[in-house]
Amino acid sequence: MCAGMSGWYVGYDLDEPLPDHSTLSKIRTRYGLEVFRHFFEAIVEQCQQAKLVWGKELYFDATQIEANADLDSLAPRFAVEAREAIQDHLTTLFSSESTMLEKTEETHRDSAVLEPVSQKETVPEPFLLPTSLSQTRREELAANNATHNATRHDWIAEEGRPQREVHGVYQRTADLRMSTTDPDATPMRLKGGGTHLGYHTHYVVDGGGNRIILSVLVVPGEVNDNQPILDLIWRTVFRWHIRPAQATGDMMYGTIEIIKALEDAHIRASIPIAERGQRPGYYGSAQFTYDAVHDQFYCPQGQILRAAYRLEESQEVQYRADAAICNACPVKSACTESNRGRHVHRPFWADYLDRVRAYESTFAYQKALNKRKVWVEPLFGEGKQWHGMRRFRLRRLWRVNCEALVIASGQNLKRLLQKRGWGRRPFPTQAMAIVPPPNWEAEEFFRNTHKRKAAVALTTLTTLTALTALTATFSSSKTCFTTPKSCFSLFITNIPYFLYFRCILLFF
Repeated sequence: MCAGMSGWYVGYDLDEPLPDHSTLSKIRTRYGLEVFRHFFEAIVEQCQQAKLVWGKELYFDATQIEANADLDSLAPRFAVEAREAIQDHLTTLFSSESTMLEKTEETHRDSAVLEPVSQKETVPEPFLLPTSLSQTRREELAANNATHNATRHDWIAEEGRPQREVHGVYQRTADLRMSTTDPDATPMRLKGGGTHLGYHTHYVVDGGGNRIILSVLVVPGEVNDNQPILDLIWRTVFRWHIRPAQATGDMMYGTIEIIKALEDAHIRASIPIAERGQRPGYYGSAQFTYDAVHDQFYCPQGQILRAAYRLEESQEVQYRADAAICNACPVKSACTESNRGRHVHRPFWADYLDRVRAYESTFAYQKALNKRKVWVEPLFGEGKQWHGMRRFRLRRLWRVNCEALVIASGQNLKRLLQKRGWGRRPFPTQAMAIVPPPNWEAEEFFRNTHKRKAAVALTTLTTLTALTALTATFSSSKTCFTTPKSCFSLFITNIPYFLYFRCILLFF
């Protein structure tokens, strides 16, 4: 009976067979991450059809979420990977023959039923728009795009997996050690202090008043927030066919790559920029003035720093002052410790940074930064407080991505139902007995309602009268409880009030 009632609330009749319990326990393995992403996008599409997506502004941020694993499970990476490889090899080697035969039969059955259809019959060739580019130029652009796409890392296609073979200037802990409980979770420093295995969940939120989540991605805790955000922004723009005029994030996203990409797409980057080369007790790069006409810097003492090196790998130019002048400068101790003279760096695309710095004095820039604090972060707080987002329940990267997509879908669904109405069913099938008959008269119902209201009013009046009489009796008899005789006399005196009260209740 309980199973039937619970099935009714999700749309099943009482006599209809319910799905097997493995539908919920094995659904992630059967469907995979792509189905959960389609489910999330289907909710966003309905939000877009309900006019809940504005599309003029985008806000993005990331939050730390603890993994379902402990630091004690860390082990050398090569040992864990070797163990997994051996386990996969043994599973493949000693798999049962029946399973192989079943797979072979399914393959033959599918090949017999589904005939292959050529791509030419299903997908028409795209129509080429008129352009002034020559055929040679088109081939060059196609080759460049192919080379770029082959070398770039697509965070969404890789389901948030980082490039383990790419190393920075420092060695990551996750390159050497991994968890045996959750191999995809990596150590991360918590904002409240301490270290824990975890992930970073990224949200791209619409700037409209409904705060619809447009994109979600979970990456290991070792990945910087600014690495996957461009893929999320471009997917959001092209998937939902929106043209945002502004994109806002915190200082973690203030890199030259992100700012240049947004400004080139005519999207105003309202992102704070962190000043490089700022050391405590020394002049920062912001205190050096750049002369664009002569391509040189001026230090706070008015000395010239000329271009010395062009660093192609980091895409910046190094400007250096004369060593003899720097060594004889009276404020050298506040400028540099080097005997070769002070140097500063200027990126190749520093004009974009100067443009964004000019936004900081505008009202729209300050409004966007203040709006970001109350736009994305409360969604993370809502997920952690009400949807179990404080700590992932599942393990492995693709599973936690499924969990994050379900949570974000629920958050969007609440806003969609608030717009459309919750649409609850009034009662189950068994509750049909409480429905009044067709010849039921509403006037009788209202007449009885008025009688009940009158009974309540008279009962209240009688109660107050009885309490008043009791109070007068208590105040006039100071020794009413001294003897049993006095108590009996008090009871006999107030009997009429209680009988009157009882008669009123029986009558109505």
